[in-house]
Amino acid sequence: MKIDILTLFPEMFSPLNSSILKRAVDNGILEFNVINIRDFSLDKHKKCDDYPFGGGAGMLMSVQPLYDAIKSVKDENSKIVFPSPRGKVFNQGKAKELSKYNHLIFVCGHYEGVDERIFQLFDMEEISIGDYVLTGGELPSMVIIDCLSRFVDGVISKESLESESFENGLLEYPQYTRPAEFMGLSVPDVLLSGNHQEVDKWRREQSLRKTANTRSDLLDE
Repeated sequence: MKIDILTLFPEMFSPLNSSILKRAVDNGILEFNVINIRDFSLDKHKKCDDYPFGGGAGMLMSVQPLYDAIKSVKDENSKIVFPSPRGKVFNQGKAKELSKYNHLIFVCGHYEGVDERIFQLFDMEEISIGDYVLTGGELPSMVIIDCLSRFVDGVISKESLESESFENGLLEYPQYTRPAEFMGLSVPDVLLSGNHQEVDKWRREQSLRKTANTRSDLLDE
C-alpha cells in the first residue's frame, strides 16, 4: 500500500519511521511519502494561507497549493482522506475499508480550515477521530494511518487482529505475563492451568464483563 501525506509540517510524521510501521516499510508492505504543501505555492514566500472572505478569526489554507499538491500524486485509483471534525467518526470498520485501497492520499488541513472549493474539485472523504477540534490534520492522519495499517496483509498477524477490542463487538479481555505474582497480585489460576478450553471460556466472560462495565453501548449494538 502506498500512502501519500500532504502537510505543511512534514516533521510531525517522524513516528511513522518507528516500531511496527517501520518494519512494514522495510519489508515493502507499506510506503509512506510525506509531501510539503508549501513546495506547490506560487507565492514567492511560499505562503499557503490567507484571510477568509467575509471576515472571521484566523487564516484559511489557500486552494491553489492544495490543488497542485493533490494533482501531483493523484491517479484514477487514489482514495483521498481529509481528517476533519465535520466527518463521520472513525472506527474499526472504516479502518478495514481503507486498508483495501492500494493508494491513499491524506490531506492535512491547518489553521482555521481550508478553502471550501477544494472539496468541489476533488472527491475527498472527511473523517473525524472524535468530537473535538485539534490544531491541524496531522495527528488525526497518524491515528487513522496507524489503525488502518494494522489490517494490511503482513503488517501484523491475523491472530492478533481477531482477539482485540471491537472485534465481535466486545472489548479485549485482560492479559498477563511473567512474573506470575507481583506486589501481592497473582495471575488468575485459569491462565496457568494449561486448559485451553477453560482459558477461552474465561477470556470470553472477561470480555463480556469489561464491555458491560465500560462500553455497554457496544452490547446494545
